[in-house]
Amino acid sequence: MQTQLHRIADDLTAGRLVPYLGAGALEGSVDTETGAPIPADSDSLIIAMNNGRPMAPKLMWEFPRAAMNVELKRGRKAVTRFLEETYGDPTRWTRAPLHDWLKTLLPPYVIDINRDTQLQDSFAATPHTLIRGLARIGGTDYRFRLDHYDGATYREIDQADMDPTLPMLFKPMGSPNPAPGTYIASDADYVDYLTELMGGFGVPAPVKTYRQGRRYLLLGLRLTRDTERMVLSDLVYGAGEPTGHALIAEPTDKERRFCDRLGIDIIEADIPDLLAAAGFGADLPTASEWGGTSQSLRRAGRRAL
Repeated sequence: MQTQLHRIADDLTAGRLVPYLGAGALEGSVDTETGAPIPADSDSLIIAMNNGRPMAPKLMWEFPRAAMNVELKRGRKAVTRFLEETYGDPTRWTRAPLHDWLKTLLPPYVIDINRDTQLQDSFAATPHTLIRGLARIGGTDYRFRLDHYDGATYREIDQADMDPTLPMLFKPMGSPNPAPGTYIASDADYVDYLTELMGGFGVPAPVKTYRQGRRYLLLGLRLTRDTERMVLSDLVYGAGEPTGHALIAEPTDKERRFCDRLGIDIIEADIPDLLAAAGFGADLPTASEWGGTSQSLRRAGRRAL
């Protein structure tokens, strides 16, 4: 496994693998005042949205379901407000070790299904194109917003104005920066977004061209829920053979079957193992000591058995 992790670290460093970031990518990021982990996985997001308390068991199944419940009771703005308050101030949270490593690499293309801004902060000194998902928005045939970052500020652009030589940061579930933030959060958002994504209207044309034959590295992503699997399947369309690798320390049978069908090789390791193989953050905890989000993700995996 160590040899394989070294090879993957080299491939990621050389740009031969596209990082695909799930909730576990934010492991190690904590509140600067309280030390509490940043809400990232489904359970922690639901509890944070419900003022620190779990919701009914049927709503705890998945964040989009819980967000839909909040939207129906208090309106869509209530969900947006929660996400803005959670992720809108990047100084509230410490940096995740994985993001510190990616900052040294500045990959040409990254997919990040989290809604925070750490990936964007890593590229704060680097011009890039930001792609954020949209849902239930009138006046456009597409389900994305494009912004060009010139090294200081963002400005919205059209597909035709994308510079294919710049790094592309794809945040399909949205982020608060630049304002106004865009988010895919509730069940209704996902239904609309996935429908248009499958129809070809959720990915800009330059990205469709660039992604042909690319291979991916799934980091901090559990694949026990249909939502994550459907988004992944559409975003890696046109991938190379094999599609890539997934770091999942304790994969379920469902995850194994899905990854096998998609051509993704599961490596039973976690992000600290990869960082160690890359020689980054030698004092970080091992996978067995890795707490917070990773433990929550593992519990979610076991519940899906």
